Amino acid sequence: MFVRVIVPRAATGQTSQLDPGAIEKFFSELPEKAMNMGLRIVLALVVFLLGVQVIKLVRKLVKKSLVRGKVDVGVQQFTDSFLKTVLYILLIFMIAGGFGVDAASVVALLGSAGVAIGLAVQGSLSNLAGGVLILILKPFLVGDYIIDEGGKEGTVTEIQLFYTKLLTPDNRTVVLPNGTLANGSLVNITTDKYRRCDISVGISYGSDIRVAREALMDLLSGDSAVLKDREMRVVVDSLGDSAIQLIIRCWFTNEEYWDGRYRLTEGVKYALDRAGIQIPYPQLDVHVQQ
Repeated sequence: MFVRVIVPRAATGQTSQLDPGAIEKFFSELPEKAMNMGLRIVLALVVFLLGVQVIKLVRKLVKKSLVRGKVDVGVQQFTDSFLKTVLYILLIFMIAGGFGVDAASVVALLGSAGVAIGLAVQGSLSNLAGGVLILILKPFLVGDYIIDEGGKEGTVTEIQLFYTKLLTPDNRTVVLPNGTLANGSLVNITTDKYRRCDISVGISYGSDIRVAREALMDLLSGDSAVLKDREMRVVVDSLGDSAIQLIIRCWFTNEEYWDGRYRLTEGVKYALDRAGIQIPYPQLDVHVQQ
């Protein structure tokens, strides 16, 4: 039995014929093609899983070599992040090639669309360039305590390909773009191993400044964490409306700073109480005329 299918052609008014043998051939080859496609998918999955393990192994070897070379932790993290991204891209290209995708054609297509892609990912590229600048110029290292111009602060825990992670004192993680950190201003508190501590306290105008200074200097001398080979001073900072404002100044190591500051702030109150020095509070006298 012979079946002829007529398909009209709008443009030429001619008709075309579909050979039923071609249809029969298509359906007869369909199971084989489906089997081949299934095998390719399974092979691609196997290659992907093996590739993931190989990538982990390469990253581990590179990290060990960087650790043996005593490379900075930030450089280790950035290199690992960059290596991971590049290797996964290569793995994807390799799998795509197994499905008949020409890698050269893909690269050419990406190259021709480079302007559009560059505009679309300019923020990420800026962060990548910022990460490179951070590693080269080293405004901060992993373990430093920094404050950026937006007021975000914390200890640097990771310098990754596009972002830097901070851990705040209350155990929150802050993720900051490398581009912002590289192009903006920031304060690195722990660049030096020592940090100055200034504590302000007011005493009444009826108190003796010399007695207050002696009591506070004794407090500084008796604190084991205060660095005795650095400046220790108690000075008059200002004459306020209701108090003489004193500044207690000393130095701690970065590790001792916060504990020392809290301890001294509490100790100032006790030291002034023992010396009979009054810490005033603002008062307002209101006179009412009858």
